[in-house]
Amino acid sequence: MGKVIAVCISEKRGTQKKNIGSARFQENWGIQNDAHAGDWHRQVSLLSYDRIEAFRARGAEVDNGAFGENLVVSGIDFRSLPVGTILECGDVVLEMTQIGKECHSHCEIYHKMGECIMPREGVFARVLKGGTISAGDIMEVRRV
Repeated sequence: MGKVIAVCISEKRGTQKKNIGSARFQENWGIQNDAHAGDWHRQVSLLSYDRIEAFRARGAEVDNGAFGENLVVSGIDFRSLPVGTILECGDVVLEMTQIGKECHSHCEIYHKMGECIMPREGVFARVLKGGTISAGDIMEVRRV
């Protein structure tokens, strides 16, 4: 079980996301008004709060959403879960579709710190059932 710390979106791809606190998740699409929403397997990106905090402890000054993640969640180590894992948060049901990603053009964080955690720590999901997720909501791992 985990707790949602931030819900983030961006208007265009390749930019840092901003924490908006709450968002509507649309089935088979992603987060309303987020640049990464669409009919594909990476509708929502998730990153473990604990991994972000460990990166901050090494001197990185990053806000939630800086890695391009939609959801920051404490208490769940996403990278330890297999593809196909079902995550539930209120009415929203997500299915993990990918762990990590290839970084084609290094981001600002990489250039400052010499690395970025999203390519190895971030996971992606598609929305199986829509609804609203807000900071403070509880997320549960339902099936691994």
